[in-house]
Amino acid sequence: MGRRGVPGLLLAVAAAGALACAPAEGSEERQARNTLVVGIDVSGSFNSLGRYESAIDFAAHYIYAHINGLGGLRTPTSMFVGSIGGEKGDEWKSFQPIHTFQTMSVPEIASYLRRTYPVKDGLTDFNPFFERVATLVKRQNLVLAPLEIVVFSDGEPDLGGKSVDDPERYARIDVSQLEYLSRSVTVRVLYPRPTIAVHWERQVPRRRVRMWTVDDEVMTTWRRHLQPGLPLEAQADLWKWIGDNVDFKVRTKGIL
Repeated sequence: MGRRGVPGLLLAVAAAGALACAPAEGSEERQARNTLVVGIDVSGSFNSLGRYESAIDFAAHYIYAHINGLGGLRTPTSMFVGSIGGEKGDEWKSFQPIHTFQTMSVPEIASYLRRTYPVKDGLTDFNPFFERVATLVKRQNLVLAPLEIVVFSDGEPDLGGKSVDDPERYARIDVSQLEYLSRSVTVRVLYPRPTIAVHWERQVPRRRVRMWTVDDEVMTTWRRHLQPGLPLEAQADLWKWIGDNVDFKVRTKGIL
């Protein structure tokens, strides 16, 4: 073979390699896998001051917008919704998959959440919830896919301590089983009081899990960005507010 033929051969080999590595038409790899888990706090404390009702309505919009990719929000390839808190501290909960919500409207999702996850005067133990999430991710073969865990809660754990502002309570929250499920694991806590939000970010032991909180004073303003009379596809202000405040991209270590 002449010297002039070598570059042509190299180009042909490179092109063939690129075609071999490219995903097939319609394959799942064309959409990067990512998992969204939503937890609803059903404890009596979260129901105070109307935070539960506000959270359910917001969660319905949040779930609908993500499933349908509105406003550029990331569409999950897998999604699960469950509850936090119950009559027993170690009570395990089932999770509803994305298929449950795919054909629902926002009012239908809100109605379903209220019916399926009603308020109970029970304990708020976050550890069984995080343990169940880890088990679910492994069982569903979702390890390595980016994982977003969105917790609608006042963030007050029933784990002992002198008061809800005692840092010791938050030091007992265990997210260790989430640490190595993926290179990107983020826990977002929505609706805690500002001081409790700081405890989640500073006191919860973690190494790789990213932590983000949006306190109740901010979360209760979400309705201001919902424009009456506009279809959901046109609610650009609300979807941008969610992207900027709730789905904020967090660094590896928690920030305030």
